Amino acid sequence: MSAGPRVIAAVLAGGVGARMGAPAPKQLLPLAGRPLIEHAIAAFEASPEVDEVVVLMVAEYVGRVEDLVADAGFTKVSRVLPGGATRTDTSRAALSAMSAAADTDLALLHDAARPLVRPATVAACVSALGEAGAVGVAVPSGDTVVRVAEGRTGGEVIAETPDRSTLRRMQTPQGFRLGVVRRAYDLAMADPDLVATDDCGVVLRYLPEEEVRIVPGEETNIKVTNPGDVEVAETLLRRMRAHAAPAERLVPGVAP
Repeated sequence: MSAGPRVIAAVLAGGVGARMGAPAPKQLLPLAGRPLIEHAIAAFEASPEVDEVVVLMVAEYVGRVEDLVADAGFTKVSRVLPGGATRTDTSRAALSAMSAAADTDLALLHDAARPLVRPATVAACVSALGEAGAVGVAVPSGDTVVRVAEGRTGGEVIAETPDRSTLRRMQTPQGFRLGVVRRAYDLAMADPDLVATDDCGVVLRYLPEEEVRIVPGEETNIKVTNPGDVEVAETLLRRMRAHAAPAERLVPGVAP
């Protein structure tokens, strides 16, 4: 565990994943015989840099995840709490759960729908927070990305093609010195026009003087969002395990 600031990871599973069309939240869908959320928690359980894990879950399923945590033998999970109605609300609930922590401590916020995050990525985030107040995991965009506008006769047309070399696709975890992300959210919640899809975006918008450092991610750290994504994750997990070091394969439930 960390020798300096405490590192608290929050696994965010407050949404129901309506696009999956499943009867239960997508975080509970099976992946290699274990729920998605168990894989995500296991990565932080296996990370020596992480001191504590809190889990934010859809309110009706908190008890189920508490049972899952107990059955898996996770020792770092201190609480399983209800998430919010939106991603922003769930992040705020996570930060509230860390209210006893010092501003100098570190927070890692991770989407439970990314079950294949590796402990090495977690370690890279913590290391980067030694110099930066906020960090985000990202990978280069392999596709050309365009900005669209409404055409003169209807429909969408290409309005701009940004330079792909400057574009990144954001992943999680996103990491922060707690004092930084607390200040950003205090300002954000006073803004009636708040629109946020991730936590680095909140820091970028409300603390523009604060550098948000990029930590290189991995293409395998996919987000399970649409039908068929679980099958893709299954294939990736098999490949990752096939190439994992022997010690990584011994971690219960973790995607190495």
